[in-house]
Amino acid sequence: MKRRNVIAGLGALFATACSKVGDSKAGKALFKAADEWHLKAQRALTGRQAMAPEFDRSQISPFFRGNGSQTVRTPQYAAALANGFADWQLQVTGLVEHPLSLTLDNIRKLPQRTQVTRHDCVEGWSAIGEWTGPQLSVLLDAAKLKPEARFIVFHCADRLYGAPYYESIDLDDAFHPQTIVAHSLNGKPLPERNGAPLRMRIERQLGYKHAKYLTMIEAVATLGGIGRGQGGFWEDSNGYQWYAGI
Repeated sequence: MKRRNVIAGLGALFATACSKVGDSKAGKALFKAADEWHLKAQRALTGRQAMAPEFDRSQISPFFRGNGSQTVRTPQYAAALANGFADWQLQVTGLVEHPLSLTLDNIRKLPQRTQVTRHDCVEGWSAIGEWTGPQLSVLLDAAKLKPEARFIVFHCADRLYGAPYYESIDLDDAFHPQTIVAHSLNGKPLPERNGAPLRMRIERQLGYKHAKYLTMIEAVATLGGIGRGQGGFWEDSNGYQWYAGI
């Protein structure tokens, strides 16, 4: 069994079978320590810029399923979907010198990266797809991070179980060459179920880190004041590990 599969399975185990342990003070401390160990171990073993495997187009999965939210249930999203997201805006804000507001057309005109990678879901399924979009580092360099910025937070248009979806990563993953703001899947605009018009691809982490329906990228010094303070929707609601490296 490959290392990515083993780690994905461990992630699912931590997220489900151990929920009662995780509810205790000692359990939370244990999971926090395990999360930190996981991050340090992967960075030590693979290097900060190690690349996730890439595949040939012939290996692309015939169907790429959606997961979690598969649409955004608001009149505004329905209207945006109907007009091809011509007015969709992506904000780059927070601890930056030059806040940005980008249309989908702006984003498509930036230098692009295309990569065929495997998506690994914490639920145990995987699929291979070809993703295209600008590297996140291009946007962050244009906005120019302030020295105190430590994390990048992805805010989304969808709500899951009544709460807004969000996710976050550190600067190592934010500036990784395979971290892109994807607008295309398999050579076509992102399907609605896969996060149209924009979603994150963070290829070295499990699927729940790849925020869909992206509206805002925020640079912050700490994750404490966002959501319930654990750095993401599933981290806040179900105790998933913040670092979901594979």
